[in-house]
Amino acid sequence: MRGFKPINCMKDVAELKFDTSGRLFSADNEEIFRGYTTDIYFVKSMEIIKALGLEDTTVIAEIFASRPGIMCGTEEVKNLLEGIPVEMEALPEGEPFESKEVVMRIKGKYCDFGVYETALLGILASSSGWATASRECAEAAGENGFICFGSRHVHPAVSPVMERAAMVGGATGASNIMAAKFAGLEPTGTVPHAVFLVVGDTVKVAKAYYENMPPGSPVIILVDTFKDEAEESLRVAEALGDCLNGVRLDTPSERGGVTPQLVKEVRARLDRAGHRHVKIFISGGLNPERIKLLKEAGADAFGVGSYISGARAIDMTMDLKEVNGEPIAKRGRIPGITENKRLKKFL
Repeated sequence: MRGFKPINCMKDVAELKFDTSGRLFSADNEEIFRGYTTDIYFVKSMEIIKALGLEDTTVIAEIFASRPGIMCGTEEVKNLLEGIPVEMEALPEGEPFESKEVVMRIKGKYCDFGVYETALLGILASSSGWATASRECAEAAGENGFICFGSRHVHPAVSPVMERAAMVGGATGASNIMAAKFAGLEPTGTVPHAVFLVVGDTVKVAKAYYENMPPGSPVIILVDTFKDEAEESLRVAEALGDCLNGVRLDTPSERGGVTPQLVKEVRARLDRAGHRHVKIFISGGLNPERIKLLKEAGADAFGVGSYISGARAIDMTMDLKEVNGEPIAKRGRIPGITENKRLKKFL
């Protein structure tokens, strides 16, 4: 059991004060567990229920999705509800779901878990949206795989959640340190253009990378900072030889971005110079359609950022379907439990 109780009445809300000096405006784990991120109407609801002596009312709540997607957030919701006397069934993470399909069911006293409706719906909506976009990229990349580079596009409080969701969806790795560690992996990534601009020469950076990174780290060098990508790829390949694992193309949109023709040229020039072992890694503005085109052109792996981080959340709705064992529902919905044999017991 946690060592504190969640907020559960309007008096608690009135007494709640936050010192905003020197802190980030995101909620930490304890603040979420205490219910500080809930919508106020859930606190008002519980106060009314208790005032009428109905605090022991047992309900069954179902959560359904607004559109098809990939389930993610189940583990976080489980952790959020753990220690509360409720039962929870849900789709496991990584499972696909259809529009209007029930993805989670919770049974217990409404006043024990109602304060968390905002948080758990938000967890499922955002995480499933990110995982769904990631699955689209994974299907486009196929056996080539891709890693998630999306942290720079979201608030740092949720960046590990987002990149973890990307891995649930099918990303083979993540650049975000916390996200990778949560998944039992080491973070993946090279170095940004800033290093090359500070040092002044791509080959010099490449040699320093090889000499200073931990043994076994893949040596993949960015080759679009100063010179033509094909020319720079050859310079780096000649300097490192068999020690070079790959080159990364991240050509900016101002120069047309990474095109299939550019990938074909780099591949051909590397092969002709005897560097067939050097892989081509692509990043910058990728989406499933571009991944497919660049893969066909010869790209070996991809880094995807904004397509995943900017994915639209999949709206989740919670409905009460039983109250004290009696089927019930608001107008427009069918009373009683919705059958879904794919749900697994988590609590």
